[in-house]
Amino acid sequence: MAGRRQSDILKKQLEIRAKLWPELNPKMLWSMDSDGWVAVPRLMPLMMSIMDDLSGKGYPVSRTYLEMWARLRDEQFLTLNRPEEMAFHAGFEGQRALRTWKDRVQRLANLGFIGLKPGPLGDLSYAVFFNPYHVVKRAYLDGNVQERKWQALIVRANEVRSFDLDELDDDGNLIPDEEEEAKPVANPKQKRKSRSGRATKTS
Repeated sequence: MAGRRQSDILKKQLEIRAKLWPELNPKMLWSMDSDGWVAVPRLMPLMMSIMDDLSGKGYPVSRTYLEMWARLRDEQFLTLNRPEEMAFHAGFEGQRALRTWKDRVQRLANLGFIGLKPGPLGDLSYAVFFNPYHVVKRAYLDGNVQERKWQALIVRANEVRSFDLDELDDDGNLIPDEEEEAKPVANPKQKRKSRSGRATKTS
């Protein structure tokens, strides 16, 4: 049923497009059937706006995030082995380009959008990309996200049937699914998960 509905929507959109641009040749369009594409969440523009808000005025991080995202595959892990190129593609030029790019990458890590690990390229050698819905919800719970943008995020996420926000409780902790709840805990006093996802020792 869902596939048929999507097909009907596409057909309607194509009919409208043909009426508005009757002279249009499909080859003139940037088609997703071509190579060189990456999946981008429908909420990415709003996420990027919130990222820049969280980073602070004068330190936008969204272009850096998007440039790295465009290099990702399904594993959500990236080797940062072309820093100069990545800095240039993100829009940074001049003598301070690489330094500025590194600053933005570190800010993304500090905000929780990515995790970083050291390696042959220094402290910024490897990056893993966390679910931005989770990061934004935790920031909202801490009072750091504009109410209007939070409400817009909730509404749009519901429209596109993305329910990632429901995966965290009101304290910002991941809600375990039924399979995880059924697993026995070897020593629950030894470690607990912090809101950043890192294990911390408890007394």
